[in-house]
Amino acid sequence: MRLFSSYSDEGLVLLLKEGSEGAFDEIYERYWNKLLIRARVILDSGEDAEEAVHDIFVTLWKKKEVIEIRYTFNTYIAAVLRYRCFRILASRKHKNNELRTGNLPEISDNATQHYLDFENLREQLEKAVTELPEKCQLIFRLSREEGLTDKQIAAKLNLSVNTIRTQMQRALRKLRTSLDTFFVL
Repeated sequence: MRLFSSYSDEGLVLLLKEGSEGAFDEIYERYWNKLLIRARVILDSGEDAEEAVHDIFVTLWKKKEVIEIRYTFNTYIAAVLRYRCFRILASRKHKNNELRTGNLPEISDNATQHYLDFENLREQLEKAVTELPEKCQLIFRLSREEGLTDKQIAAKLNLSVNTIRTQMQRALRKLRTSLDTFFVL
């Protein structure tokens, strides 16, 4: 039996932040295969999938002290994987375009492209937020843009904390759906 197997993901993350190699090993054991399977589906390449998952765990260890998890570790690590796979797919597309046009690859800074991608994503997110029902949109903005807690929002709007949480779940579900179609493109 593994020493850390009884810990929750959140408990393991707290130990990881303190530098626990055992906690890291347990996270690795729990998530390696799940992430690898998901990466293979997205990337359609076992080699790229292994490299992506390996890079995620290396980065996780290197940045363990500054990990900021808003929801669950499972959600966090799935998002990290998704973004890593998107970068790999974008890199593939870029290389294919260069090969097709006959251009030699240049050493360049992708900051402009990253900025444009970010702005495009931000616009899509803003569009999706404006399509939320009025109360749901207000609660989302107070939470994400003004950084208020559920309790603070509940007090400000004279609603229950459970109502705030329910509205946030609805907002996030709708936004996730809206943005999933963006990422598929």
